[in-house]
Amino acid sequence: MIRNVFILLFTALFFISCKEDDADTAIARLKESKKKEVVFAAINNNWNFAVPELQPQSQALVQDWAVWRLFLTELKEKPKNSIGAFQKKAKTLSQLADSVNKTIPERLQRPAIKSRLVVLLTHIRSLDLYVNLQNIPTEKAIVAISEINSALGSFQMQLDEIVRKTQIPVESGESDLIRILDTARAIPDNKKNEILFPD
Repeated sequence: MIRNVFILLFTALFFISCKEDDADTAIARLKESKKKEVVFAAINNNWNFAVPELQPQSQALVQDWAVWRLFLTELKEKPKNSIGAFQKKAKTLSQLADSVNKTIPERLQRPAIKSRLVVLLTHIRSLDLYVNLQNIPTEKAIVAISEINSALGSFQMQLDEIVRKTQIPVESGESDLIRILDTARAIPDNKKNEILFPD
């Protein structure tokens, strides 16, 4: 009889503790849900990318760059509904930014352009990292968005600078001076060759 009472008492305690665990789990889920809503609202309000409008001459430099146009189109589209949509969008942007960096057109293969694209790629990867963490650091994600906007503006200004420099007329004698200063046009040293390979 005492054994049955102990079993009954143990079973009752087990069910009571399970109900307490369920209540604790429900409270934890509610807190997590509220936290995700706050993070979603903050990221949703700040997910605005200022894609600059290029001047017609600058637009001509990138008009044949399909990956860049696809990247800008993807950047303009804002995800909706959930934090998961923002995570997918950040991953897509990171992959496209990597493709942009690998497919720079020949006429834009300049250190100033490459460096600005590397900065843009770095900020997009940072955003991708922050948004895909378990506990999203909202402030860091918002800073990454503003840095992406800054990098886009810097890239646009560099394109305008390239256009401006091409419109500067060449002065008389300037092309000869550039040719003289060109180190790739070195004069071969025949004496050195004669020492190494005598006849």
